[in-house]
Amino acid sequence: MTIPDASTLAELIEDCAEIPPVLRPSEHLLPLPRREASWQVNEVCSAQVKEMDDYGA
Repeated sequence: MTIPDASTLAELIEDCAEIPPVLRPSEHLLPLPRREASWQVNEVCSAQVKEMDDYGA
């Protein structure tokens, strides 16, 4: 017995909706996003690129 592929998006959604809850992951598989670290440009950062004419190119 073969299962035909979905030919429309509606069929695909319907097929996915029929997956039993036991087979669906119940927990978050990805970690929660972290807050980005704050930073500031200081004299040390500026001194590193002071002599570079084409910085960023």
